[in-house]
Amino acid sequence: MLDVKALIRSSKLESFTPISAMIGGVLIGISAVLFMLLNGRIAGISGIIAGVLVPGGDRADRYQRLAFIAGLFIAPFLVWLVEARPAVNFPQPLWMVVIGGFLVGFGTRLGGGCTSGHGVCGIARFSKRSIVATLTFMVSAMITVFVIGQFYG
Repeated sequence: MLDVKALIRSSKLESFTPISAMIGGVLIGISAVLFMLLNGRIAGISGIIAGVLVPGGDRADRYQRLAFIAGLFIAPFLVWLVEARPAVNFPQPLWMVVIGGFLVGFGTRLGGGCTSGHGVCGIARFSKRSIVATLTFMVSAMITVFVIGQFYG
């Protein structure tokens, strides 16, 4: 039987390995498929968060969205408990990370979705709109990293 605890302990969070990337990708894919099969909706994080922030609506749907969001925070915390508690270091000042977060949130509303909705679920469905959106996200991210690196790197 697969010893998940030993696998997590043996992996280094700061180093890339094709095996850990493949395991992570498979887990993300399985969860996206299960979410679609069980709920009939795409697992787009920005849409799930937007559904919580909009007043009114179905109470059961709101609780399901809150449970999904809670899982996004609880799962890394559980890994943190098992792992040797790696330090969290931001390469940029905190104010820059916060501004970046707001810009990403604005961009997801402007682009009609986020990388989880378009990049994972949309591309898997061969959606042309999602392919274009994901390419736009990636090119924008590369340009942003280059520009920020020139000024603050």
